[in-house]
Amino acid sequence: MSPFSAEPMQLEFVTPPPGLAPLVDFTLAPIDSAPGLFSLTAKDGAARLFVLDAALHLPGYAPRIPSADLAAIGAGDGAAPMILVVVNPGAQSTANLSAPMVLNTASGACVQVILEGSDWPLRHPLAPAAS
Repeated sequence: MSPFSAEPMQLEFVTPPPGLAPLVDFTLAPIDSAPGLFSLTAKDGAARLFVLDAALHLPGYAPRIPSADLAAIGAGDGAAPMILVVVNPGAQSTANLSAPMVLNTASGACVQVILEGSDWPLRHPLAPAAS
């Protein structure tokens, strides 16, 4: 799946995302008219999050992903994973930069990484959409 694909993609987290156990099967679907914004919905419909393609919306964001996490999703062999961040919508939408989701776009394997000891904020303000 390219970051700009119009097709939903099936994801399987190698471990449940924090706060969503035991859920591991999700669908990542693009939001119409919002490039790089996706809905992440549990297969059973029990949870839905919004996530952003960090490469498109946060070009200075370069978290250090542990090699064990990259290996767990099969992205340790030089394949560049897709980095997604959870969006908290509101009057001032924010993105959680301290816990990115790392996706192997070839296989759909995914992991959410908690970046302990980093300076990445939990609530990074997002710029309002251009009108």
